[in-house]
Amino acid sequence: MTADITDIASKVGDGERITDEDAARLFAHPNVAELGLLANAVRMRKYPDSTVTFNVGRNINYTNVCWVKCDFCAFYRAPGSDEGYTLSKEQIFAKIDELVAFGGDEPKSNEILMQGGLNPKLRLDYYEDLLSEIRDRYPSVQLHCLSATEIIYIAHLSKLPLDETISRLRAAGLDSIPGAGAEILNDDVRDIIGFRKDRTQEWLEVHRIAHGLGMRTTATMMYGHVESTDHRIEHLRLLRDLQDETGGFTAFISWNFQPDDTDLGADSERWNGMKATGFDHLRTVAVARMYLDNISSFQASWVTQGPRIAQVSLKYGVNDFGSTMLEENVVSAAGTSHTQEMGLDNMERLIRDAGYDPQRRNTAYATVATRPRLEALAAAS
Repeated sequence: MTADITDIASKVGDGERITDEDAARLFAHPNVAELGLLANAVRMRKYPDSTVTFNVGRNINYTNVCWVKCDFCAFYRAPGSDEGYTLSKEQIFAKIDELVAFGGDEPKSNEILMQGGLNPKLRLDYYEDLLSEIRDRYPSVQLHCLSATEIIYIAHLSKLPLDETISRLRAAGLDSIPGAGAEILNDDVRDIIGFRKDRTQEWLEVHRIAHGLGMRTTATMMYGHVESTDHRIEHLRLLRDLQDETGGFTAFISWNFQPDDTDLGADSERWNGMKATGFDHLRTVAVARMYLDNISSFQASWVTQGPRIAQVSLKYGVNDFGSTMLEENVVSAAGTSHTQEMGLDNMERLIRDAGYDPQRRNTAYATVATRPRLEALAAAS
């Protein structure tokens, strides 16, 4: 280990919490492979066996109508656009039917990641009706739905406090909440990339309330746009502090800004035009694994990074390969799509080739015994 981080390496090896200053030195450390060794040691301490998990899931983007118009997003369409849509129940159910045919009927074994834009026409009763019908029709589905940003807007439209809104969504069938919308948890950064978005403390409060209700959520970070290293560390600190308080985050997922067809990507005054590299991703994941000592699982970001960097990240602190993701629309709208490369067979092959045993799990990270039915997926396509 290079001399300039031996003190931090000793902390990591002893299971001692690293500081913001330590994280800054790690981000600046030129030897990414050494960061991987340290992060992998943390991962192996938490998961000493040879298993890498994955889940069977599908993204459903139920509407692309959004008034917020974040400058980093290529997916949204403004209210009134001819290209705007809201899926019907029948369209949503057809997508879930395909997922269940593939994933089987073990209870809560198939994940629906259902998210969309901030559509002014959709109020709380719309979500309660949709979630409750999915819950009743599909007992094998885990409803991992609605970002904090969406929930804040639903509460605003419905003129209800956040805690009541989340409680009602939970009663209707919402099982867990994804970490989308975090981007970088710093209001100065948020003002630059999406000034209409919820504030940092609002995002954190949604997750705090959900955890208090017994729900589990994920933590995320989108980096590689206008933020500094200090902003990344501040983001990680806010996540770590909330996890110390509630213990409700199940996993951390990071990905880099995808610039194509976005207003931010076309604006040279705000973005330097340099897309984050694979090494930047590995460095970010490794530092986050060491810093977020209280979040158990780290997901590979194959949707943005591609299968090979995702495979390498298994040696940089990552223990989970994420979702089979039968459908993905948001990242692909910004010019990046690896879903065609990542069937179930290839995902398992990548895991095995890296020296691990693939194991299916559910959203709560419990083992799922059922083997997905590839023939059902082939028939659907």
